[in-house]
Amino acid sequence: MEKIDQEVYGRINNDVYQTQGDTWWKPDSILHLLKTSINPWRVGYAAKVLKKLDIDPQGKTALEVGSGGGILTEEICKMGFTTSGIEPAEESLHAARNHANAEGLAITYEKGSGEQIPFPDQSFDCVFCCDVLEHVRDLPKVISEISRVLKPRGVFIYDTLNRTFISKMVAIKIWQEWKRWAFMPPNLHVWKMFIKPGEIKDLLTQNGFEWREHVGSEPNVPLPKMLGYLRKRTKGEWTYADLGKNFRLVESKDMNILYGGYAIKK
Repeated sequence: MEKIDQEVYGRINNDVYQTQGDTWWKPDSILHLLKTSINPWRVGYAAKVLKKLDIDPQGKTALEVGSGGGILTEEICKMGFTTSGIEPAEESLHAARNHANAEGLAITYEKGSGEQIPFPDQSFDCVFCCDVLEHVRDLPKVISEISRVLKPRGVFIYDTLNRTFISKMVAIKIWQEWKRWAFMPPNLHVWKMFIKPGEIKDLLTQNGFEWREHVGSEPNVPLPKMLGYLRKRTKGEWTYADLGKNFRLVESKDMNILYGGYAIKK
């Protein structure tokens, strides 16, 4: 897999993390859905990986690449890691720092991107990169940088969107484009930037990782009911907060849309 063509990359709206960066911790916002609907699956999977590998986070260092407003970063810190996060959007960084301070969490946030991680070689025992890989232009460089800052035998935990017909229908058409159900900003994701499991496995192998596994995800309710929930929001009957209370992802074998995985640096 190569660097994304500029014409394709120019379609994605990564500015949402700058323009809406102060809404991460407001329950009735699209960004807060990451906490209510995605984190239960994402954090649960990470905890399972750490347990499987017999890793005690206490005394270990962790980095989140693309930390946004700190929705996942704070969960990483609460696991026991000495935690850092990097994020290119100033507004999101501001929100993350303010919330961590209010919660009394000692998290180090730095401005930076996956292509240029502002930390020395072999700085971290664990790196998390979730809902980010499908947003970057130079994925090979990001994976290379993550490998560089990980210690030998360090763990890389990630999730991303698969490039399938189903993901195009759901993540692009239903989530973003079809007004009957759409709940995400236009162009938040670009389908051509989605990553097939085999592609990320190849990149990990090329950058000194031992890939271990992939897992899938699915809604906690059947698709017709999920569509009903989204329709309630577009009609004004539900808020984002209501959607977050009723919808969450759960682990499954279905990797057609959002999938996660982990690898070990050799």
